[in-house]
Amino acid sequence: MSAFPLTRRAALAALGALAFPVVTQAPAAWAQPGLRIRAIKVDVSPIRASMGDPTAAWVEQTLPGALAQALGPDMAPGDRNGATLIARIDYLYLGPSSGGAGFFRQTQDTMNGTLLLKGPRGVMVAKAPLRAISSYVPMSIDQVMVEQALHGRVTELAQVFAGWAPKQL
Repeated sequence: MSAFPLTRRAALAALGALAFPVVTQAPAAWAQPGLRIRAIKVDVSPIRASMGDPTAAWVEQTLPGALAQALGPDMAPGDRNGATLIARIDYLYLGPSSGGAGFFRQTQDTMNGTLLLKGPRGVMVAKAPLRAISSYVPMSIDQVMVEQALHGRVTELAQVFAGWAPKQL
């Protein structure tokens, strides 16, 4: 007989502890209830250096409005005690326009970035990496109207990215 008999109850408790990990430190943004966002800034310098314009300009134009819409209840424009959200887009990948191996030849577009939340005094409150993926199904008109198709894909990707922002902050 062993010194520590394992009962059924002890085994279930151990499994339950594995299923529900203990959070030892809450993210900084959660620690400040009622934190409102007064301004949104978008930094596209990494993708401007790698992809250039007009792609970086499209993200720069689309993302602030999409973030403001997604974060609507938490927005307080001009509030002196509010935080500033900075969305830095580090990487953008548009899958092949000819399609992929997926269902209906769909391909994936990806945007990687970081959400930085700075408090009213410029102190970093939260930092969260974020990756957004959207699907693209090629259409024959896209081959004729290439720039409009790419613009639509970047807009869709920015909206998906913004849609994940409230869950990360």
